[in-house]
Amino acid sequence: MRLARIKTPAGPQFAVERDGNWDHVNDLFADTLSFTGGSTPEAEAVFLAPVRPAVVVGIAHNLTINNHPLPIQAWHKSVHTVANPQDVIVAARDRGTVNVEGELAVVIGKSATSLNAENALEHVLGFTCVNDVTNVDQGAVDERNFQGKAGVNYTPPGPWIETDLPDPDLVGIDVAVNGEIRAKSGTFNLPSSVVDCLVYVTSWLTLEPGDVVMTGAPGTAVAVQPGDRVEISLGGLGSLRNTVA
Repeated sequence: MRLARIKTPAGPQFAVERDGNWDHVNDLFADTLSFTGGSTPEAEAVFLAPVRPAVVVGIAHNLTINNHPLPIQAWHKSVHTVANPQDVIVAARDRGTVNVEGELAVVIGKSATSLNAENALEHVLGFTCVNDVTNVDQGAVDERNFQGKAGVNYTPPGPWIETDLPDPDLVGIDVAVNGEIRAKSGTFNLPSSVVDCLVYVTSWLTLEPGDVVMTGAPGTAVAVQPGDRVEISLGGLGSLRNTVA
């Protein structure tokens, strides 16, 4: 099932894809979805960020970077960087190379604390594409990932949430710039699973419905320039498109 947040004349509206339409619902996080009776034809749907999270967490898989003793380490990314599909990414210039990073994001469906391998996925609403835009050279002087991750529209997720993903650890990720595929990988190349990430994060922090965990970039970082058109495609999830300014 695909869930989304779309633009309507009355304001942002949660919706579910059914029979070529996006049927409006009151609350994506309810145990049982209740429909408002409104609907938007698929061809007319304008997608917004599928959720407005209170928390966005990124995952550093340190075993692929250095000899840090922890296999996973998390960091916060400001929710003020969350953008809509099709929004323009305002790259911070004169601060080093700007990379786009195609990743799988987990959207939390119910309050999650101290999860374990058996129950972690029960707390997940679904999965979406995300672009973790980064001024990558700032990492050398900013170990907390604040400066390099704080730009305008540096975290577009979407365009929708997929609830029925057969295996989140076997999702292909393609990153195309101006129509040319520049990176091709997948979650199968990450050293830690989605469940591993959720267990680690919730051992320190309680996540609430709508919060987002970005699971890491498995070799899907690509440098971009002003005017570039970026498309991040995840198998079974669709494609996220943004332009860089």
